Amino acid sequence: MTTILLLFIIYLAFISLGLPDSLLGVAWPMIREEWSLPLDYAGMIATVTIGSTILSSLFSGRIIARFGTGKVTFLSCLMTAGALLGISVSPSFSWIFLFAIPLGFGAGSVDTALNNFVSLHFKSHHMNWLHSFWGVGATIGPIIMGQYLLMSTWQYGYRFIGSIQLILAFILLISLPLWKMHHTTTHATQEHVEPDRSLSFTQKLRIKGVPFALIAFLFYVAGEAAVGLWGSSYLVQIRGISIGMAATWIAMYYGGITLGRFISGFISFRLSNQQLVFYGIVVSLFGVLMLILPLPNFVIPVGLVFIGLGFAPIFPSLIHETPERFGKAHSQDIIGYQIAAAYLGGATLPPLFGVIAQNTSMSIFPPFILLCLVFILLSTTKLNRIKGDT
Repeated sequence: MTTILLLFIIYLAFISLGLPDSLLGVAWPMIREEWSLPLDYAGMIATVTIGSTILSSLFSGRIIARFGTGKVTFLSCLMTAGALLGISVSPSFSWIFLFAIPLGFGAGSVDTALNNFVSLHFKSHHMNWLHSFWGVGATIGPIIMGQYLLMSTWQYGYRFIGSIQLILAFILLISLPLWKMHHTTTHATQEHVEPDRSLSFTQKLRIKGVPFALIAFLFYVAGEAAVGLWGSSYLVQIRGISIGMAATWIAMYYGGITLGRFISGFISFRLSNQQLVFYGIVVSLFGVLMLILPLPNFVIPVGLVFIGLGFAPIFPSLIHETPERFGKAHSQDIIGYQIAAAYLGGATLPPLFGVIAQNTSMSIFPPFILLCLVFILLSTTKLNRIKGDT
């Protein structure tokens, strides 16, 4: 019973992790119009947010070892709630820029903590279902924000979601005894592997296959984040879709990720993690082609859903393979490095895309997502060959 309750709490925590991820991209067309800002300023905020997440992820192994997964998860959710509420009352762009720092720090440690915890203690289907709950948060976020954009202002959207985060933080606080009970039970009934601190950061990076794993995470999150950050702007500027409708269509993309991860949990009983990653790439490529080809606008949300469905199993399947590929003693640190690489991709490539689009055209959006998928395919193929997987 303790394990079931704890798994439920972990799922709730991943909803809180997903809630803020898609807000900026959906709200940006209105924020930009209200404050007369350049298009690529959204990339600056994303860079600060994800840069903070990278720093948090790199040090998360030692932070988790010091305070434990439960406390880190609670404090991270509380920090995120404070950042969202701060953004909701920001009087200018500079304040949003400032609150982006705790928003990023709140995401990094909890992402590493929960991913490592589930990869060590639960099966592949649990990992996919865990990330489907991130998709629940990422899907609900733009739906809520879209409604507030139609009815009132983006500030109220941030305020409402920040309040939800506070409620989730309180639930995590009262659940702290469950983590201690599970820790005691695990030590008594299962083989416990202590994290290996004998290797330095650079030595762990030299472990065979790790660089290709980092490349895969870098380009995956670059593509996923780019759709969330620039998808609405592409729909509004190039396709002539209204701001409110664009928010709904981006929510459908995140809905595709959510549904795909839920389905992947069942498929994982029959397919390996490597197979799930490959088929996910193929499905996403099909969705991107639907955006590239000169098809009518009603096809666009279908293409976005296919991109989301394909993206769905890639991140959780690669994470779940980490202890098996690189050893349980190294998994906590390497998962931290992978998440840092993932957020590095989100911090650099989507903002870079924004700068290029500002000086060219937002029509380059679909080819950019295609390029990310090609790099994911090349790096995971090489990783599988190195580790002897087929």
